[in-house]
Amino acid sequence: MTYTNLLYDVEDSIALVTVNRPEKLNPLNIDTVDALDACFTDVASDSGVKAVILTGAGEKAFVAGADINQLTELSVLDGQQWGLRGQQVFSKIENLTKPVIAAVNGYALGGGLELAMSCHIRIASANAKLGQPEVKLGIVPGYGGTQRLPRLVGKGHALEMILTGDPVSAEEAGRIGLVNRVVPLDELIPTARRIASRILENGPVAVALCLQAVNRGMEMPLDAALTFEASQFGLSCATEDIREGTRAFLEKRKAEFVGR
Repeated sequence: MTYTNLLYDVEDSIALVTVNRPEKLNPLNIDTVDALDACFTDVASDSGVKAVILTGAGEKAFVAGADINQLTELSVLDGQQWGLRGQQVFSKIENLTKPVIAAVNGYALGGGLELAMSCHIRIASANAKLGQPEVKLGIVPGYGGTQRLPRLVGKGHALEMILTGDPVSAEEAGRIGLVNRVVPLDELIPTARRIASRILENGPVAVALCLQAVNRGMEMPLDAALTFEASQFGLSCATEDIREGTRAFLEKRKAEFVGR
């Protein structure tokens, strides 16, 4: 499959999606957002893809932000529609029932950080810089930054990043929980592949139900979220995978899940 400004490759049921505009540090424009939309729609329906790694081309940037040339003449209505479009696509990534790992190589700024935060797990290279610098341009984050960032790192850290516009290092991002781990640049994709492969050893229905439980539960009061978790647990009890998983455990062998 081919997509504008994206490279796409599947190996061992893991799709590697690469934002491919390295000469400009992989900025987001409308074409790229539309391509991400189409790509993740296809991923959702492709039974041959079990997990996704999302990264940027080259060694300097994951996604260095929005394409500034497309921002300069937005009206109020245009700006709102721009934000809603990006939010729609990033929510599709976040709500995918297959794990999505962001491999953050270099700059992840503005829309780039917002894209990384829509992924389920974030791995950063040691040279990564992550930030929401929109206020330095006189604008507000529009692709979910004011909402996902405080949910990940807490209100205080989020407001410092958003209001100063200053990026944080990979090390600081790891300390505050913005990324799961920091690795050398040459270990970034191999590490992401290892994590994806570990996830794929588990029951795929259970993985999907866990993703739904966490994503939806985070938006609910605790009592409602616990009830939703119990319903997800109940659904998992009706699968073939639970029979295989429990038998394999008792028989001291590796489970062979069928995803049903």
